[in-house]
Amino acid sequence: MSAESTRLPGIAPQTVAPEKAKYTAGRTSVLYGLSGVTFLLVVMGVILALTYAGQDSAQGDVQRIFYTHISSFFGAFIAFCVTVVGGVQYLRTRNPKWDTLALAGVEVGLVFAFINLATGSIWARPIWNTWWTWDPRLTSAAVSFLTYAAYLMLRSGIENVENRRRFASVYGIFAIVTAIFTLIIIRIRPDTIHPAVIGSSPASSTTGGFKMPREMLTTMSYTLMVWAVLLTPVLIWWRVRLENTMESLRQRRADILGDA
Repeated sequence: MSAESTRLPGIAPQTVAPEKAKYTAGRTSVLYGLSGVTFLLVVMGVILALTYAGQDSAQGDVQRIFYTHISSFFGAFIAFCVTVVGGVQYLRTRNPKWDTLALAGVEVGLVFAFINLATGSIWARPIWNTWWTWDPRLTSAAVSFLTYAAYLMLRSGIENVENRRRFASVYGIFAIVTAIFTLIIIRIRPDTIHPAVIGSSPASSTTGGFKMPREMLTTMSYTLMVWAVLLTPVLIWWRVRLENTMESLRQRRADILGDA
């Protein structure tokens, strides 16, 4: 079988099978294509939120931030679920690719969780007259964010690779409890003042509930689908790709130092 030779500056040449190179190039093209489509759809969602969705009669224009606020939360939740899948599969197979997937899920989820907290604070300032209040929903969201931030600290504090992957997998599996609790808390705690835009909650029931107009519902459904189905998987794919590249470079560096 013929082979192609590739070389990086200062690194010994490697041979790559043409079939594998073709497969990798195909995956890269798909990723680039999905990334471009996702970017356009996300921009379209912003336009819909600013123009198509009507102004809320009670909250005004600040309500438009909900389309990003809620979409980022569900994007984070899906990313953290990916971490659970990666953790379970790594414990089953001990294949490092699953640990890489779990790590990517946490990092993407943390970015989305931060966006969720930030947009929530921006909304709260004119509505609640404060940037932050220790409402059960806000507190649980902050605890969930810190829990997953601690995941990264755990990984950086364990030098042995196998132990790091094993402990991180177990931690990532159990950490999903904080995200689930954040999701359901406004429906089980009567003392929360956080509104439930989707579904009902004790807070919304006291005010007769909230019926979303068709334009708002369409925009909300659209942004949720884009963030959950496209943006989250695409970002996780990019993070996995980056981690694989970094791991390859670390391995080559170790080989060079070992031969020196």
